[in-house]
Amino acid sequence: MSEAIQYEDGRVELRPEVLQEISRSPLYNEDLAPVPIEKRNWTTYNYAALWISMAHCIPTYMLSSGLISAGMNWWQALVTILLGNTIVLIPILLNSHPGTKYGIPFPVFARASYGTIGSNLPALMRAIVACGWFGIQAWIGGQALQTFFGAIIPSWHTLLGGAIGGHTPTEWISFLLFWALNIFIIYRGMDLLRHVENWAAPFVLVMTAILLGWIVWKAGGFGHLFQEPGKFRSWSEFRPIFIPSLTAMIGFWATLSLNMPDFTRFGRSQREQAVGQVVALPTTMTVFAAMGIIITSAAVIVFPQMPLNEIWDPVKLVGQFSQAWVIAISMFTIVVATLSVNIAANVVSPANDFANAFPRWISFRTGGLITGIVGILMQPWKLLADPTGYIFAWLLGYSGGLGSIAGVLVADYWLVRDKKLVLADLYRTRGVYTYALGWNWRAVVATLLGCALAWIGLVVPRLRPIYDYAWFVGFGTSFIVHLVLMKLLPPQLSTVAEAEAG
Repeated sequence: MSEAIQYEDGRVELRPEVLQEISRSPLYNEDLAPVPIEKRNWTTYNYAALWISMAHCIPTYMLSSGLISAGMNWWQALVTILLGNTIVLIPILLNSHPGTKYGIPFPVFARASYGTIGSNLPALMRAIVACGWFGIQAWIGGQALQTFFGAIIPSWHTLLGGAIGGHTPTEWISFLLFWALNIFIIYRGMDLLRHVENWAAPFVLVMTAILLGWIVWKAGGFGHLFQEPGKFRSWSEFRPIFIPSLTAMIGFWATLSLNMPDFTRFGRSQREQAVGQVVALPTTMTVFAAMGIIITSAAVIVFPQMPLNEIWDPVKLVGQFSQAWVIAISMFTIVVATLSVNIAANVVSPANDFANAFPRWISFRTGGLITGIVGILMQPWKLLADPTGYIFAWLLGYSGGLGSIAGVLVADYWLVRDKKLVLADLYRTRGVYTYALGWNWRAVVATLLGCALAWIGLVVPRLRPIYDYAWFVGFGTSFIVHLVLMKLLPPQLSTVAEAEAG
């Protein structure tokens, strides 16, 4: 008798006696376990709301500022953002499939290609990037709380004295308060997260639309940014900025292109999760970035005293209003937007990733706490200090590494295994995915080669142009190398096909 039940819609779950057996494995804990069919209840709306709430964040709003300051005009910036998000949607959808089919999170899915122990390599690479993002979003949320408290308590900014480490004590307090709010929601679990995403998505969209309408009315039009011609007269001038910018836009969600199974494992069907993502991701990212351009363009007229680098920051922009209630409502909106994206995009994955490394000692909640601590240690206030550095150093840099992991996952699941996994063996210390002492060296070699080629331009100046294509180079290299190695030098534990057929 088969260990798993496959339903007519293609979804798979383990039989109760098999689930009981693997529950004693050191590779198992309740947070990493396959989601039972009756608990896979996320609908098209849930996935659309998830992406809308994740895209409605301050870094999305500020994406255009980095592109425009690099020399693009408004429509070039928006086309770059739309194209980048359409491209990254492809690996997102490909890696979403096993989550819905088998009910497994990303680090467990990675065991199929990297091995039961080797999966910690991609999981921890993804987790470190997420910790950096968590810190960035927590700092932005803290700044919003700082402005919120300043509107209610006029002396708030100087209440506890002068700056410490470049920021006032009340700024640090606001940052830590927002940080703690994130950790609290994680401790309440994924169901609370789903409710937060469901109402945060429409709320943030409506509030941003109100701000947009008001400031355009106040400025008497869209402002000067729509008349700016841009600095580039030919493709040869435009390409050196466009290619790394496009790669950075892909890097923005390269994180979710790996760990989307963390969410699609709760999906009611493949169609619902796919439609929700296709409808919401590229459109929301582009529309929200366009809102940022329009609001900033009109704000130049309404608040001519503000420096342009500050006017792109909605927290500082709203701080210009004189009415305390307007500032309070606006800051509450920013807090909600930042909170919803931070937990969904930057805590769920590393919490699972850290739990995967030590399933018996680290739970989902403990993993979330580790994420928060590492996020502070990465000093996010420095990452956000320069908008062009944020795009061309942070986003572009890590995209090569995450692209190298995505290439292995896509090649392994879709071409090597033809979408067939032995679900129970993903949790066994001796099984199809044990390989050599828990490591599939083929996947590791493919990932390391992808990273090496993606990042070689950083150390060899003549090869710097390759670095501009970091995600593409990493993805393509690891995809081809893993596929070739698995075909030419297949694992010796019988054959993968025979084991999976059994």
